[in-house]
Amino acid sequence: MSNFNPDFWEIPVPPEYFEQLTTEDHLWHQVSSDEIKGTRNRKRKKVLQLLHQIITKELTPRQNDCVQLYFFEGKTQDEIGDQLGISRRVVSQHLFGVTRDGRKVGGAINKIRKVCRKMGIQYP
Repeated sequence: MSNFNPDFWEIPVPPEYFEQLTTEDHLWHQVSSDEIKGTRNRKRKKVLQLLHQIITKELTPRQNDCVQLYFFEGKTQDEIGDQLGISRRVVSQHLFGVTRDGRKVGGAINKIRKVCRKMGIQYP
């Protein structure tokens, strides 16, 4: 039997207390929005450069074409298929792989994720 009383695990706070707080009542360091935007843009640029390197080095030429057209140029799978002379289904397989025996196999996205895991890059 535990010596802890569950009534003390959380401290009840009346909702009215939170309504009294202003946006200035916070515990973290406040930075300007320009500083936040600059930091985000630098991180975004770094990640995009790294992704371009991974795409160029790790994907097949056909996967590379599909990824560039789909994610960076915003083309639909039908448009990519027409441009490359393949079906929409094949474009989808190049991008996202296929399911075999209940497992996702192949596909550029899976390959990029594997490379990112090897490199210690976290993604949601």
